[in-house]
This record gives sequence, structure tokens and C-alpha cells, in this order.
Amino acid sequence: MEIFYDLRCAAYGRPGHPERPDRILRTVPFLKERHADWHWREPRAARDQELLRGHSPEYLAHVANPEKDFDLDTPAYPNADFYARQSAGAAIEAARAALGGERAFSLMRPPGHHAMRERAMGFCYFSNIAIAALDALAAAWPRPAARGIERAAIWDFDAHHGNGTEALMAHNEKIRFASIHQYPGWPGTGTRSFANVLNFPVAPYSSRSNHVRAVEEALEQLLEFKPQLLLVSAGFDAYKNDPITQMTLELDDFATFGKWLAQIKIPTAAILEGGYSAELPILIDAFLGAWDSR
Repeated sequence: MEIFYDLRCAAYGRPGHPERPDRILRTVPFLKERHADWHWREPRAARDQELLRGHSPEYLAHVANPEKDFDLDTPAYPNADFYARQSAGAAIEAARAALGGERAFSLMRPPGHHAMRERAMGFCYFSNIAIAALDALAAAWPRPAARGIERAAIWDFDAHHGNGTEALMAHNEKIRFASIHQYPGWPGTGTRSFANVLNFPVAPYSSRSNHVRAVEEALEQLLEFKPQLLLVSAGFDAYKNDPITQMTLELDDFATFGKWLAQIKIPTAAILEGGYSAELPILIDAFLGAWDSR
């Protein structure tokens, strides 16, 4: 397993904000202690030309020099542009590692799946996973000719609808996107499927079995697309004890998601999205450990 991580991604935050440095600072030593054979790699920042596949030049300038908070959830942290570029770069590098035959996970913040082309929201500044998918499809970097791809899929099991990913990926015939999320719930979108977008709204406090089945059905429909790369928006806020959602998944369910990935013979990379409970390290470990089982 290749883990993309940069300690500097934990250098920002606000007291009381759920998307906090502790999410990473507690997870890293936990994983390193349990998995001495995993490889830890420092990502590089996403470049302008990579970010411009999903965002406008004006938006990049705005993130670099914000005059005020983007919204109540998404502060204008000092150096927000730096942290967001590192996180987007990690997603790109994880996808490239997957295409090179590795199982790869981006353990970075900020998350990305709510970021729109022209708007930061929901703790997200750049649309990390969308940018990674578009980079993989662009084939603009050295790799064996056999690794050139024409189809990519995105499996988003975060508890919140991946509205930013949907907006950037909609109607792209080379991509299929599936989101399984709480509805009703923030951001209030993702109620219908269309074109290349598959939405699976799950009611608050739905049974575990129904929720897990929706996640499995989403994956099955993505695999029918025969993608040459599978990217995972791995959010752990559908956990029963998460403080900002009303879902019922348990530790074993995230292990099950990892087991499914272990059985898939498709290049796969996962990117951390949400997950705000104190149990986040063990949830990530359950998912990655099951995925990495030989």
C-alpha cells in the first residue's frame, strides 16, 4: 500500500471545526504502527495546468488571495492555497501510482468532493478526485502505452453527496460517477441519477443492510462501465458515531468496502474525504487493511 501524506496538511485549523488537524495526526501513527510494510510518500503540489482542468483561472486566483471566508464551513485559512494544492497533488499522484500497479491512498486534508468549478464549500477548496480523474484521462505524463485509459469511475461512499465531483464530471462520457449519501442532509443535492451520474440517496438512520447494499449496487454499476481506473472518495462520516451525520454504518462495513476492492482487478486509488469521529483512525485502518489483504 502506498500512502501519500504530508505533515504540513495538519498545520491549519480552527478550534471547534470538525475538519481538524487531529484527523490526520491521530491516524498517521496508528497506521504506521500497525503496517510497517506500507510505503509513505510525500506528494507534490498540483500545478496550475492540472487544476485548470476543473477550475477557472479566476477561481485559482481567488483561492490564492481570498478576502474573506468562502462560507461558514470553509474558512480562508492563511496559505489555504498551499494546503489545497498539496491535497490535490496527492490525489493526482495516488491515481498515477494506481495506474503503475500500486494500491494507493491519499491521507491528506483538505478534502475535495464538494468544491465546485468556481466555489469552495463544505471544507473543500479544489475538487481533488475530479482533477485526478481528468489527469489520468489526459495521458499528459510519462507512462507505459498500455496504461493509457479511456474510462474512469469514481465511487463516493462519503455520507455527503459529492456535489462538486458531480458538477465537474457530469456528461463526461469517459467517466462514470456514483455517490451514496444521506438524504435529506447537507448539501441537499443528489436526489436523481442522470447521464453518467448515479445517485443513491439513503435516508437518515436507514438500516445498515440497506445502506451497505446501496454502496454495493453503486460499485456494481460502476464496474459495468468497465473502467480502467477506479477512484474512491473514501469518506468515513457514514459511521454510526460520526458527530455531523445520522447514519448507521459500523467498523465492519468499511472493512467490507475494502474487501470488495481487494477482489477487483482494476487499478484503484482512494482519497480521504470526510470522517469526523474519534474512531477515524480505526475506520481507515479497517478499510485499508481489508483492501491490502493478499
